[in-house]
This record gives sequence, structure tokens and C-alpha cells, in this order.
Amino acid sequence: MNLTAIAIIAIICWTIVKLTSKDKKAVKQEPVQDQQKNELQQQIHTMQERIAVLEALVTDEKYALKREFENLSRNRAA
Repeated sequence: MNLTAIAIIAIICWTIVKLTSKDKKAVKQEPVQDQQKNELQQQIHTMQERIAVLEALVTDEKYALKREFENLSRNRAA
């Protein structure tokens, strides 16, 4: 074998090793990413529930009526 062939084989082997080691790292990181994804989805779900409660409070007729009374009392005071 000449020196060029040895260099080419070494480069090919090095590339194969690097490619396979990246796949192993990606597999190790997937559970962490899945866990983060699940946590974020849970937080979004919780926030959606809280927003729904706040919307119900603000759109309630009693809340609107109370705000109107507060505005009227402020106008009288001024």
C-alpha cells in the first residue's frame, strides 16, 4: 500500500467513527428533550386553564356592573 491509500483509509475510518458517535449523543439527548417538551406542554395547558378562568371572571356581568359603578363613583368624586 502506498501512503495515499493509507491516508484515504484513515480519513474514511475517522469519518465513520465521528458519524456513529454523533448518533449515540443524539440518542442520549432525546429523553431529556422529550421530558422538556412534556414539561412545556403541561405548563401551556396550565396557563390555558388559568386564562380561561380569568376570561370568565372579566366577562362576567357582575364584574362589568361593578366596574361601571366604580367609574360612576369616580366621576362623582371628580
